Amino acid sequence: MKKKIAGFAQAGFAPASKPETQELGVLYEITRHMSAPLRLEDRLERVLDVLHEKMGMHRGTLTLLDAERESLAIEIAHGIDDQAILKGRYKVGEGITGKVVQAGEPIAIPNIGEEPLFLNRTGARKDFRRNRIAFICVPIKIDQETIGALSVDRLFEGDVALDEDLRLLTIISFIIAQAVSNYRLQEQEKAQLQSENFELKRELARKFQPGNIIGKSKRMEEVYDAIEMVSQTRSTVLLRGETGTGKELVAHAIHYGSFRSKGPFIKVSCAALPETLLESELFGYEKGAFTGAVATKLGRFEMADGGTLFLDEIGDISTSMQVKLLRALQEREFERVGGTQTIRVDVRVIAATNRDLEKAIQEKKFREDLYYRLNVVPVLLPALRERREDIPILVAHFLKKTSLENNKKAKYVSDAAMEYLMNYYWPGNIRELENVIERAVILCKSDTLEPHLFPIPGQKGHPVAIHIKPVDAALSVEDPLGAGASMSHAVEALEKQMIEEALRKNGGNQRKTAKALGVTERILGYKLKSYGLSCPR
Repeated sequence: MKKKIAGFAQAGFAPASKPETQELGVLYEITRHMSAPLRLEDRLERVLDVLHEKMGMHRGTLTLLDAERESLAIEIAHGIDDQAILKGRYKVGEGITGKVVQAGEPIAIPNIGEEPLFLNRTGARKDFRRNRIAFICVPIKIDQETIGALSVDRLFEGDVALDEDLRLLTIISFIIAQAVSNYRLQEQEKAQLQSENFELKRELARKFQPGNIIGKSKRMEEVYDAIEMVSQTRSTVLLRGETGTGKELVAHAIHYGSFRSKGPFIKVSCAALPETLLESELFGYEKGAFTGAVATKLGRFEMADGGTLFLDEIGDISTSMQVKLLRALQEREFERVGGTQTIRVDVRVIAATNRDLEKAIQEKKFREDLYYRLNVVPVLLPALRERREDIPILVAHFLKKTSLENNKKAKYVSDAAMEYLMNYYWPGNIRELENVIERAVILCKSDTLEPHLFPIPGQKGHPVAIHIKPVDAALSVEDPLGAGASMSHAVEALEKQMIEEALRKNGGNQRKTAKALGVTERILGYKLKSYGLSCPR
């Protein structure tokens, strides 16, 4: 070892002196503390601790400029009580600290008792005129901009070289400045992310509030009332309706209208996943639970904690999965796949289905206890053919939206085209209507949509258009075509005759009649009302 040191000396590298070794140790300690995963305030306090313990520098203070850059205040201090810290406020240019910040240059005072500019505003130095105390203050700069100052006291001794202390504190001020700069950058990014998150949530709330669900029919007014009612509760909601009626849109509206609106909205399509994947998707899994589980994964229930979990197509899950889901809904607890720890969550569940769950219960395909747990507050979404008065405003909305998105000039719908749209059966409901309008807009070469741009009734895959209106009393059932009768009138007459015969055969029982005709009780009720029919007594 001695030979190595001698070799360094011969090469021009003299071994470090004791003060230099001490300074290197101090810088190492400070750098280690400044890179620790702690709050910035805690890291800065440890810096002042090191200066006190290792270098004998007392009453270290970190003073920062305010937002207006007019005054200074002590942010971090060592060996000074809270009341003294509150007193440590200066204007820029006032006292030693104020002048350092104003000029951006360090100042070292060998004896503060002989320096008239030293204010001792904190009162921490008792009888400092009689004690020989040195005061060293260096600026803290970020990109040549002075943001504050670092200062320390040191007992004055004749053999102490203040220039060495000044150099050490200047290096430390650079380290502090870098940490403060990184902290400010992180806070700016955090504030920006929070602002963007707030704006996104506000935009989502605007997008999914009931006022943005299009429809003014009586059936939709009932849906709006239901949304308003259930939004203020914690109860599980079951959304029922055919495919394409807007169940997910209503689920969003319920979430953003509730006290959970600031929480997450998590959705799962139960029909899109096989049973094994659905379980791990809902409840998560532990590392090593199965081949490929290289890390622990949170399930959708955990992700939705404090918010809403939307389970779409709930009627498609297997009976074994229904048991596990029932426990999670009832107890609000579960275990991850491959885990033993019970996890509790606070989640509001909204489920949706287009299936006849009552029929599935009779066929032993859906658990009755799960049905009652889900069906706490049912909300029925009407099919588009049951709210035909909403078709014009839906068409206008989709026409404007699609024209803007595709840079097309289509603005109007001809009377003939609107008549077709009003008379079409719409088995795909609103989703089908939107797709039909989008296709017509893309194919349109003028500013008006015409009938030839829409699918022709009777084509393969498209049901014949059906007029839903009261039957002409002058039209004979025995002669459904009649003199000059249209096809729609003939269809209505035949439909009315079939309903009347089925009612008679089933003794007026609407449930049996609906089953015999292959329609739901709701559709049968609508037909009875449309045709002015009543059940025989």
